[in-house]
Amino acid sequence: MTKNLLFPLAATAVLVHSFTIHNNIARRNNAQIVSPSALFSTTEKSTATQQQTTEDEKESRSIPYVIARGDGSSGGGGVPMKKKASADSMSTTANGSNDDDQEDDGLVRPKVGAPMPKGRPSWFHVPAPSKDITSRYQQVKESLSELSLHTVCEEAQCPNIGECWNGGTGTIMLLGDTCTRGCMFCAVKTDQKPPEPDPFEPFKTADAVAKWGVDYIVLTSVDRDDIPDGGAGHFATTVQLLKHKKPELLVECLVSDFRGDEASVETLAKSGLDVYAHNVETVERLQKYVRDSRAGYWQSINTLKHAKTIKPDLYTKTSLMLGLGESDEEVIQTMKDLRSIDVDVVTFGQYLRPTENHLSVVEYVKPEKFEHFKKVGEEMGFKYVASGPLVRSSYKAGEFYLTHMINKERKEKGLEKLS
Repeated sequence: MTKNLLFPLAATAVLVHSFTIHNNIARRNNAQIVSPSALFSTTEKSTATQQQTTEDEKESRSIPYVIARGDGSSGGGGVPMKKKASADSMSTTANGSNDDDQEDDGLVRPKVGAPMPKGRPSWFHVPAPSKDITSRYQQVKESLSELSLHTVCEEAQCPNIGECWNGGTGTIMLLGDTCTRGCMFCAVKTDQKPPEPDPFEPFKTADAVAKWGVDYIVLTSVDRDDIPDGGAGHFATTVQLLKHKKPELLVECLVSDFRGDEASVETLAKSGLDVYAHNVETVERLQKYVRDSRAGYWQSINTLKHAKTIKPDLYTKTSLMLGLGESDEEVIQTMKDLRSIDVDVVTFGQYLRPTENHLSVVEYVKPEKFEHFKKVGEEMGFKYVASGPLVRSSYKAGEFYLTHMINKERKEKGLEKLS
């Protein structure tokens, strides 16, 4: 008898406990919460609830999507920088902590796992790559696949891949697809001992580019600290083969810092390329948070300086990512440092986090700010400044401009020699 009385009481307790769990889950998922009494409601009440749910769904759908997901203007913000220690403030407090560790100087830095801005701004919409088998995008993709070539467009998940490949060009990545460094912004896979480079890769690259029929090609690579010259000789051979197949082709090489080895820089600078590109990536203060410890701001600056010293008529180029916590003053100081070594071209683009294991975006920089830096750069004397949220160091629109600029300047120099 006692057991028969306890059973319905136990069943009721289980039901209430079950609702409590359901209630908590529903709150976390913003789901509609049903009261315990509703579990015993009549058909009419159930129908009324369904009708109410339908009305709620209609109201939810009436909220603009951008508002619902966020437009990138809130959230993020980075991590405050610690105030730099001074000679007079190195003493520790009674609890053993340094006073300087408790303060920041108003500057911020990026960090893996830090809060991201909510949503993305509307200006990040880009055309999707064409799936039409007759499109140039598919033709480029197939030719790369047939020759087992890699592109930074795919490996680094570039948002402009559709536009560039449909234009018949891409950035070929030499020396394999595995990097020896681990920069916190880059999606390329890493390993301290990547596979040996394909010795036939320079020949395959020349064949692929010849099929594309382009006037400007960008060659880049992963960092190969495991190779004595950093891969400079491999690059030089590729450039020479490209120029042999098509002398008028303009070749840009976007390369590593070669660990600061000037001999490697010289090998490439004398190979016959037209544009020597190396990215400083970010402002000086943020280097150690963004790049591998083997890279460095002044090491990059000196790489570009030496290339220009070896061949004064060589065009030099670099790129910075924005949205990592840099200040306007730091960006402008970087441009001053670049102009002091006569860098010709600089590009600015928005940093986008490739995965959750990479640095969080501190902020989405507005197009107006990019335009401001473009104007400042042009006033400083850069021959070309590409600045915009979706601009990347290798970008079809920039290549088009550089093609005309280089050909025009060389033609003018040729006429001067004849006169």
